Amino acid sequence: MKMVKLGRSGLDVSALCLGCMTYARPEKSGYAWTLDERQSRPFIQKALELGVNFFDTANAYAKGDSEEILGRALRDFARREDVVITSKVFNPMRQGPNSKGLSRKCIMTEIDASLKRLNTDYIDLYQIHRWDYDTPLEETLEALHDLVKMGKVRYLGASSMFAWQFCKALHVARENGWTPFIAMQNHLNLLYREEEREMMGLCQAEGVGVTPWSPLARGRLTRPWQRTTATDRGANDAYASFLYTATEQADRAVIEAVTAVAAGRGVPQAQVALAWLFTKPAVASPIIGATSFQHLEDAAGATEITLTPDEIASLEAPYIPHAIVEHT
Repeated sequence: MKMVKLGRSGLDVSALCLGCMTYARPEKSGYAWTLDERQSRPFIQKALELGVNFFDTANAYAKGDSEEILGRALRDFARREDVVITSKVFNPMRQGPNSKGLSRKCIMTEIDASLKRLNTDYIDLYQIHRWDYDTPLEETLEALHDLVKMGKVRYLGASSMFAWQFCKALHVARENGWTPFIAMQNHLNLLYREEEREMMGLCQAEGVGVTPWSPLARGRLTRPWQRTTATDRGANDAYASFLYTATEQADRAVIEAVTAVAAGRGVPQAQVALAWLFTKPAVASPIIGATSFQHLEDAAGATEITLTPDEIASLEAPYIPHAIVEHT
């Protein structure tokens, strides 16, 4: 597994990041397709064996269960200094006031809770999970900067938002001498390319590394059109329906293009879809989910594929504009 710098920072991360939302007890996550700790640990161990050093979770994933599972697995399978852990803050963790968002109070409360669950003294990359319209930006950025100065966080990142919002955050942090964001975790794949309009160019210009979530469109890009809901998760993932059902007919042509390129190369579709992401200059490390070793091995193989200009053109040609999702 090759290592890449995350944006213009000096942080080395693997070209793939293992997303750990899947690793949580179903009774905690509310999703039947998530894996409990016994089922999850082999995938974290396998990722390490393949050279993955970058692991993504969030406080809100199953109300912290994902963080706990990841923290115990990394304690048992790796040295802390060899891995890069990213977690996030924003979504509600309980009922009542100050239970969500990016206020100073919430950030300071949630960082300590995440550190305890992850069984670590620091988080390598701490990310704001969404934009907070109810808290002054300066309050959020100064609180995040203070976490870095306290040693609880090494680097800062952000997730899905409008490009103008991220640009403003980068500017305000720079003007005040606060720790800048080095990473953007946004929604980008062959079925959803709206981030290419503004966000990707901004990240490239500002030296921000992009770590796309849902790089395989919740599995839709990994199998032929007729089998897009062939798995338990595909048939029961309400969030996937929210993201992609409205554009299914338009997306069919894209999926068929992926199928054709994969067949021509004799490789899994997942490798083609991930290889396309690696053609985007700002992309550092797509966040993949895995519930089989084959998922991990296919993803690792994608880092060795270089698509031709003709293949890239055939993959991109069928795309039509989509409505913006996940920006509020």
